[in-house]
Amino acid sequence: MSRIDDTRPFLPVRIAVLTVSDTRTAADDRSGDTLVERLTSSGHLLAARGIVQDDRALIADRLRAWVADPEVDVILTTGGTGLTGRDVTVEAHRDVYEKEIEAFGTVFTMVSMQKIGTSAVQSRATGGVAGGTYLFALPGSPGGCRDAWDEILKWQLDYRHRPCNFVEIMPRLDEHLRRK
Repeated sequence: MSRIDDTRPFLPVRIAVLTVSDTRTAADDRSGDTLVERLTSSGHLLAARGIVQDDRALIADRLRAWVADPEVDVILTTGGTGLTGRDVTVEAHRDVYEKEIEAFGTVFTMVSMQKIGTSAVQSRATGGVAGGTYLFALPGSPGGCRDAWDEILKWQLDYRHRPCNFVEIMPRLDEHLRRK
């Protein structure tokens, strides 16, 4: 069973938050605010924050810039994971991923089923890795962001979480880039 191992130190990670929306501004970005509050109250560091329109190339460009930034360990996006024509965040993430974390979407769906029932099938939350950086695409609702953080990311981004977590393998995420 999963647990926190208090014999291990907490290691804060540097997390960037990107809101994907044609209509949100810094003044009314409730989902971005939710993620920032959750990650900072958990002891992590806000590395960067931004808002970008629902445009696949713009989203992918911002993701690539943050992946290339050594001050960013994790990127959380909120918005654009639905089924409508403007929902292209998942495609932009996949343009950037080196590896997809398929189980993230599955576990997110399981968590969502408990909260919103079969409406969970309308979200395409996803996770992946690129350039030694974790990337997660979350729904554009504060509730979806809370669920993803509270039920999955809070634990997987805590070095003390057992039996395993994302933080302990961070140093090895880009080992294929160092091999020659």
